[in-house]
Amino acid sequence: MPVPTSVLVPRSDIDLFSDEVMAAPYEVYRELRDAGPIVYLNRIDAYAIPRYEQAREVLGDWKSFSSSDVAFNEAAKKFISDRGVIRADPPWHDQMRGVLAERLAPRAVRALRPEIAYRAEELVDRLVDQGSFDAVAELAHRFPVDIVGDLIGLPREGRADLLPLLDANFNTFGPDNDRTRAALPALDALTEYVTVTATRDALAEGSMGRAVYEAADAGWIPAEAAPFVVLAYVAAGMDTTVHALGHAVWLFAENPDQWQALRADPTLVPQALREVVRCESPAQLFGRTARTDVTLGGVDLSAGSRLAVLYDSANRDERKWADADRFDITRANTDHLGFGYGLRGPGAGDD
Repeated sequence: MPVPTSVLVPRSDIDLFSDEVMAAPYEVYRELRDAGPIVYLNRIDAYAIPRYEQAREVLGDWKSFSSSDVAFNEAAKKFISDRGVIRADPPWHDQMRGVLAERLAPRAVRALRPEIAYRAEELVDRLVDQGSFDAVAELAHRFPVDIVGDLIGLPREGRADLLPLLDANFNTFGPDNDRTRAALPALDALTEYVTVTATRDALAEGSMGRAVYEAADAGWIPAEAAPFVVLAYVAAGMDTTVHALGHAVWLFAENPDQWQALRADPTLVPQALREVVRCESPAQLFGRTARTDVTLGGVDLSAGSRLAVLYDSANRDERKWADADRFDITRANTDHLGFGYGLRGPGAGDD
């Protein structure tokens, strides 16, 4: 891939997928942000997008930047090509999101609140009675598996095995390294889960998962795509929620003043959860590909250029937020990029 010559694009030998960087990425992200709005990463032959402004622009412009290649290795690309929501562009993206649009609308989700709140209180009461507990294993893992599993209508059999598979699934999005190769078998295991265990007949009546198959019956999506649409909602609902809950406990433990502020004013809960996601984004990065020659951040990119959009770096961009590394539940943060940005539902691909 030629490096554009319209402006001097900084290069970096940083390995974003090394154990060291993944364990402590924020100084590396700051280095990339300081280097420029776009930084060429020699190791993966792609352009890092570390700043908020350009990250939001890329995520919001599907006509210029395609989601077709979110991964950085050929094996993962071949596995999930045209099968799920993550790698889809309009109009296919709109069709798949539209399958559950009514179920995921704010009014429909609000109707689920009493039951979810009851089960959350039941779990928390039990953990508090224990006196101590593992915040990840007993809370962050347990709650999403139960709640998301029931909403999608997954059979009880096999749920306990899902989280390590989903974690491995996201590890397959990196370059061809030891972590990626070790995780690739999870793709086959997840395929087996949605085609053998969580089949149409095994999904609960009236569930979101069953609604996907009903959409296939109605001709809204191809029948062969239905298992992978179900899998997309399982992955999005469980894995990100596990990370958000675990990070919430850790961030409040590290910032007791923020915990006291939340206890004093519970109306801050929605804002506090957004701040958790801003500070510790569940997804670190995803790939995009330039569809045509395009200018981004003053840099001319040629069609086919690969981009690594750094969600977590963008969410800590000092150009967007003052004192960006500080966890502050009173911060205005509705426009964070922790869950991406751009296509939101049916018609999102329209002009």
